[in-house]
Amino acid sequence: MTIIEDDIQNIVNSNIPWDQIQGKSFLISGAAGFLATYMAHTIMYLNKTRSTNSTLFALVRNKKEAEQKFSEYLDDPHFKILDFDLNEDFDILEHIDYVIHAASNASPRFYGIDPVGTLLPNVIGTKNILNFSRKHRLRSFLFFSSGEIYGDMGNEKIFEENIGKVDPLDLRSCYAESKRMGENMCVSWNKQYDIPTKIARIFHTYGPGMKLNDGRVFADFVSDVVHDRNIMMKSDGNTKRPFCYVSDTIRALFLILLKGENTHAYNISNPSCLVSINELAKIISNLFPSKKLCVVRDKRNNQNKYLKSHINIQDPDISKIMNLGYDPKIMIEEGFRRTINSYD
Repeated sequence: MTIIEDDIQNIVNSNIPWDQIQGKSFLISGAAGFLATYMAHTIMYLNKTRSTNSTLFALVRNKKEAEQKFSEYLDDPHFKILDFDLNEDFDILEHIDYVIHAASNASPRFYGIDPVGTLLPNVIGTKNILNFSRKHRLRSFLFFSSGEIYGDMGNEKIFEENIGKVDPLDLRSCYAESKRMGENMCVSWNKQYDIPTKIARIFHTYGPGMKLNDGRVFADFVSDVVHDRNIMMKSDGNTKRPFCYVSDTIRALFLILLKGENTHAYNISNPSCLVSINELAKIISNLFPSKKLCVVRDKRNNQNKYLKSHINIQDPDISKIMNLGYDPKIMIEEGFRRTINSYD
């Protein structure tokens, strides 16, 4: 059994009301993305092991890439790939029960070079998929938002009722501001058209299947270890972030989809894994002693660096989603060991 298969099995065996998806249909936008792929695998695994008979429509930009990623399902009548541009109007004839809107460019590597391409799926794409949802009597609509929407909260604990502080004139805000707009669109379409929208504010999530050239620091560190390189620090490493392993995040997403309240937002994180970038580098470098890796400072002028965040610490409260039954289980050492081993 692969690490990803083990993750999916653990997700399926958790306290999620899977009976609600029996015979139901899903549309996942951005289905080939990191988190959306895990959700797709989970739905198909439930079909296989619990005969849930759910139908999954995977909405993607690159059909060829999606066919490679989901090759095992191409002959399955319960799985269909749709290559629509979410920034254009689209429709399908089949009825949909659940919509998971995950299409978004979440990599900071693109915020400075393609801000328009970053924000459009969160605004125009969200408008189109919400309008699509008006034609179906959905059971639930889940919007992938982000912890970035809070901006700089100083050293305060982050609760869902915090309105955040984001500078709209900062180019890097193309992501956060468009996610904030997407959230308000979900609330507005619920009020005016009765679409049962829920919002997931996802903080730093890592795990098998993430792109190692994504540009985020934890992906860089994993890439260094996978390629037997010393871990390269490109900052002072003093900023603190909460790191959540992918299977915990996926469990949270399904809980929000199936048990969350309409128009409510939920923080998804693992506050037990709040560490500085320096601490993270040391933890990861010590996971595989046989590699004899160390942490080194990169003093070169890095021309490819992405727009850095000015936020010193993110410390989200997760009491709200814990009330739905969420309890993150994977600690940082185990999570990054699993992640690195998955690339062997």
